[in-house]
Amino acid sequence: MTTRPTEPTEPTEPTGPAAASGGGARAWLREHSELGVCVLLFALGVLVLTDALTMSVDIAQRGPIGPRTVPFAVGAGLLLVGALLAVDVLRGGRGEAEGGEDVDLDEPADWRTVLLLTGVFLAAAVLIGPLGFPIAGALLFWGAAYALGSRHHDRDPLIAAGLSLFTYFVFDNLLGVPLPGGPLMGVL
Repeated sequence: MTTRPTEPTEPTEPTGPAAASGGGARAWLREHSELGVCVLLFALGVLVLTDALTMSVDIAQRGPIGPRTVPFAVGAGLLLVGALLAVDVLRGGRGEAEGGEDVDLDEPADWRTVLLLTGVFLAAAVLIGPLGFPIAGALLFWGAAYALGSRHHDRDPLIAAGLSLFTYFVFDNLLGVPLPGGPLMGVL
C-alpha cells in the first residue's frame, strides 16, 4: 500500500469562539455596519424628544394639541424605526446595493448645478430680510428650477411667484408663523 502526499488545503477562517477573539469584533462590526444608522436614528430621536420636553408651552393657551405634539411623534417614530432596524440587522437583514437608479458612478459630479443651487439658496437667505419672503421665495423657486434644468422662461417665474405667495399665505395667515413681507407688506 502506497500513500500519496496530500496537498495543502486552503486555510479556513475560524468560526465560533475563535473568531471572536482574533479580529472577529472588527469583522462583525463590518458585517453589521447598518447598526451605525440605528445609532444615528436613536441619537436624533433622543435629541428631538429632549428638545420637545424642554419646550416651554402653556397648555391653557394652546389646547390639548400644541407645539409639542409633532416633536413627540417624530422623536418616538425615530426611536421606533431605529429599534426595528437594529432588530432586523441583528437577525441578518442586509441593505441592498442601489441598482435601480440610472447613475453612472464613473461620471464626474455636476458642479455647475451644485454651485448654482448653493448660490440661489445663499441669495434667498440674504434677500429675505430686505425684500421679504414673497419676492425672495419666488427667486428661490425660480432659481432652483433653472439650476435643475428647466428652461421655460415664460412659465417658471409665474409658477415660482404663485408658489411663493401660496407658501407665504399658508405660513403667515393659516399657521400663524410670521414671515417678512418686505415692500409688499401693505399690499399683501
